[in-house]
Amino acid sequence: MNSRDFVAELEKDNWEIISRIEAEQNLEPQVDVLALLRIALKNELEASELAAYWIPSTPELDVKLGLARQVGDEAKHYGLLADRYKKLGGDLGKFDPREGGYSPLYQYLTGLTNTVERLAAGQFTREAIAQKRNDLFIEYLHSTGDTETAEIYERIIQPDEEFHQELGKSMLLKYAITPELQQAARDASRKTLEIAERLRNGAIQKTGIYQIPGC
Repeated sequence: MNSRDFVAELEKDNWEIISRIEAEQNLEPQVDVLALLRIALKNELEASELAAYWIPSTPELDVKLGLARQVGDEAKHYGLLADRYKKLGGDLGKFDPREGGYSPLYQYLTGLTNTVERLAAGQFTREAIAQKRNDLFIEYLHSTGDTETAEIYERIIQPDEEFHQELGKSMLLKYAITPELQQAARDASRKTLEIAERLRNGAIQKTGIYQIPGC
């Protein structure tokens, strides 16, 4: 199929899975937001490092420059959330997001070598998951009265995540042009969804809340 039809199909299939997140229920009414911000900080660090890791081996100039933009965006998010974490009483001197190693999702994504696979798994799918989870996290923050953290997500993080996801979409339209590349993209997207959901379930059990930020 042509790339436009392929991307539309992949987007539809992804959304059917991602949209199920909304139907779940809280295990507990509230949880310390610092615990959730620690998850968010780890996610932002990994997202920035992942994009940076891919840059040298990406031959397509437009994708390479898009990744460079994402590196800065994710690092900016980390800085904003780190400042908020400190303002809420968190001690960054006692928290290192690298502790315990990088996540299985990061390990999987860094192993991808094809640009189309990377776009499908990283920008197109991972960023779509992050947008959905952040929407739920924003609702949770408002429900607890933490409007300042919510505004960081609403004004800065979510618009950036939308840009990253749209980058993935536009680049897939350009480069996912053969049946082989389309199947590779489909497989990478499905694997990303699978790993992300497994990690999220672990975080839910750890924190007692389903509104886990980012991916």
